Amino acid sequence: METNPAIRNLENPGRRSFFGVMLGMGAVFVGGLLSVPLVRFALFPLIRRTTDLKRAAVGSLSEFEQLTEPVLRKVQIEQVDGWRKAISEKAVYVTRDSQGQLRVLTSICPHLGCTVPWNKEKKQFVCPCHGGTFAADGARVSGPSLRGMDALQTEVQDGQFTVKFQYFRQLIADKEAIG
Repeated sequence: METNPAIRNLENPGRRSFFGVMLGMGAVFVGGLLSVPLVRFALFPLIRRTTDLKRAAVGSLSEFEQLTEPVLRKVQIEQVDGWRKAISEKAVYVTRDSQGQLRVLTSICPHLGCTVPWNKEKKQFVCPCHGGTFAADGARVSGPSLRGMDALQTEVQDGQFTVKFQYFRQLIADKEAIG
């Protein structure tokens, strides 16, 4: 009795089934390799290490003993974006608060991010973009801004006045650090 060729292939697996298994295993391997970047992208925010905000020197403490109005200083900050490290300069103002304590203000307007210069004639910070004004201690005087100028964290280390530069969310009434 003659057997059907299709039944004969099922009873005795040959080269075709071997190649089918190999093709299936290869597809699973390639699919696994292609999914690695997607899994890494999805898990990256959970496993990445954030860089500490480094302190930048503003000047020696003795430079600010006789301070009567805000003084513009440039600080160098280090920003890490993935594997790229960039060092940039940011403008800050050293001033005194209402209790006479030294304080460092960012020069970035809390309204829309313009650079706010100190106006010696008016004795106020005046935003050139939308006319917002701020007192010498950074308090909001008038304009569209919902809060005063943002103060930065300061510290004295070995006679040096240092600051931890941060960016803050704009267009909101409360100070919220974003980086």
